[in-house]
Amino acid sequence: MKYPIYLDHNATTPCSEEVIAAMLPFFGAHFGNAASKSHPYGWVAEQAVEDAREAIAQLIGAKSKELIFTSGATESLNLAIKGVFDLFSGEKQHYITCQTEHKAVLDSMAEIEQRGAEVSYLHVNSDGEVDLSLLEQSIQPHTKMICLMWANNETGVIHPIQEVAQIADKHGIIFLTDAVQAVGKIPVSTQGVHLMALSAHKLYGPKGVGALYVRHNHSLPKPLAQLHGGGHEKGFRSGTLNVPGIVGFGKAAQLRIQEMTEESNRLDGLRNRLEKGLLELPGVHRNGSMKNRLAHVSNLSFSGVEGEELLLKVNQQVAVSSGSACTSISPKPSHVLQAMGISSDLGRASLRFSLGKDTRAETVEHAVSCVKSVIEQLRNS
Repeated sequence: MKYPIYLDHNATTPCSEEVIAAMLPFFGAHFGNAASKSHPYGWVAEQAVEDAREAIAQLIGAKSKELIFTSGATESLNLAIKGVFDLFSGEKQHYITCQTEHKAVLDSMAEIEQRGAEVSYLHVNSDGEVDLSLLEQSIQPHTKMICLMWANNETGVIHPIQEVAQIADKHGIIFLTDAVQAVGKIPVSTQGVHLMALSAHKLYGPKGVGALYVRHNHSLPKPLAQLHGGGHEKGFRSGTLNVPGIVGFGKAAQLRIQEMTEESNRLDGLRNRLEKGLLELPGVHRNGSMKNRLAHVSNLSFSGVEGEELLLKVNQQVAVSSGSACTSISPKPSHVLQAMGISSDLGRASLRFSLGKDTRAETVEHAVSCVKSVIEQLRNS
């Protein structure tokens, strides 16, 4: 099969060759269960898991004991949100999040609302930015958690996480951040953060493995487990560990520590080149703040075309998305763009371009040419 150009790295990234090589022995020769404490097969697997835990901890400035392995960021966010809700069961509870969060957060918040929690969904401005004064004004005496993503998956907008952490600390509130799109792309620190979700397949690791950072040695409590059956991962998440996936996650983290800064600078130049080429067309608009955003992400709206047809035709030559991969099956406009005040028609006619390690200057030039051709064709039909 002849694949189109791939510019959808926010949906998933290809495993690095080094990651695949690191994982392979743990499917065969070193196939042991990391929970098997009584023989060498288990010891080797357990040591590999702990080495990976240490590598990932270094990437985010944490202690290895503060990382809990999960099946991915969706599970991590469910564990964090529902685990905190269960912890305060029977109490009046209030949570603060944002309208532009990933569906894993929004749907989890909707679930605890059904179970009696109050949830405030912060508005954003036309650039997708949160008003920190509004955030602080939203805090109530029974607020248990602030949940705000580090970088938006659709626009690349980076939120002021350190300032949010200071607000949470000032009021003694648990702070959870979905750092999936930020980790391995920009410097990330756990300073002031109590809970952080991350995922391997967004940073050139395998699918099906993620982690939840749970801050230790702090007066604020930790979430209650949502999966039971063996007490794995310090009792936070039972289940046999995905040793090959965890090994791959650890290797990917090591590589991102080495590559992140130089790669970010390279992709910033290529992203700007892509935007310059497409913004030459009339009726093309950039969505999201230019001041604080990920270097590899561009979200553009194309007026005068029908969104579903635009996506279908562009994807024959350039693999992009209209928003989060988790919501790409829906014909509805992006909830992120709607929250930013973008009309439904323009929201549906928006494309997210997310570049990666395999993106080159010639890739970008070809993509610009393909998209321009499609836009001109649709507008003239």
